Amino acid sequence: MSSSVLSMARPSATTNGCAAAAAAGSTATATATLLAKQLNAALATAATTMTSTPPKQQLQAARIIELSDVVCFDVDSTVICEEGIDELAEYCGKGSEVARVTKEAMGGSMSFQDALKIRLNIIRPSQQQVADFIKQHPSTLSRNVKRFIAQLKADGKQVYLISGGFDCLIAPVANELGIPLSNMYANKMLFDFKGAYDSFDITQPTSRSGGKAEAIGMIRKRLPADALVTMIGDGATDLEAVPPANNFIGYGGNVVRTEVYRRAQYYITDFEQLM
Repeated sequence: MSSSVLSMARPSATTNGCAAAAAAGSTATATATLLAKQLNAALATAATTMTSTPPKQQLQAARIIELSDVVCFDVDSTVICEEGIDELAEYCGKGSEVARVTKEAMGGSMSFQDALKIRLNIIRPSQQQVADFIKQHPSTLSRNVKRFIAQLKADGKQVYLISGGFDCLIAPVANELGIPLSNMYANKMLFDFKGAYDSFDITQPTSRSGGKAEAIGMIRKRLPADALVTMIGDGATDLEAVPPANNFIGYGGNVVRTEVYRRAQYYITDFEQLM
């Protein structure tokens, strides 16, 4: 098909090379313009989906936060806009392969830990690559989350980050938000003495299915029996943290997951709605 298109646009024998280049440039510009329009349309659709998702029991959710002693946050697509492992995979040139495994895992064809193992074995990031990635691609905080967490701390509430992502990627986020690293539950990559990727720590609760609930159970052991714990997140693993969390508030400021929105009793799209 491309040959026929080119032959139709081929210049006559008297047309010089500059004219041919100009024609090619015009075609490329038209293509780029079309792609830009398609991308803008897709982004507009995504933005409309998120902003048009109505909050559920917003006032009650704000009241729950007011009463909570501990607030736990998911990180990827909740505290930050990105999905850390997907961004790292893209940086290491393994984005499409990892996306395929992620899709299969979300379809329920494998356990969380198996999916994590397969994805990391595909990426196999070196310690230096991880350090360079963190430096070159700092995470983007979600809208109003920094102000919200500052308010929680000012009100004397304990704040935790509980993530299926990796501590090396999340630690800079915790530092920016003023959250102690001792209040962070996340997975750990393991490297050999040369800094090459080796494996990940399977003893971490967040490395397996049901891990966020397990992490909250560990937190609860250090709290009074009547302490009120609330989990905030965008995904099904966050929703399943109740119990032992007392409440779950769904967050859709970056991505709206239909099943989570349907099942969540409380749902917000901007942390300002909880302030």
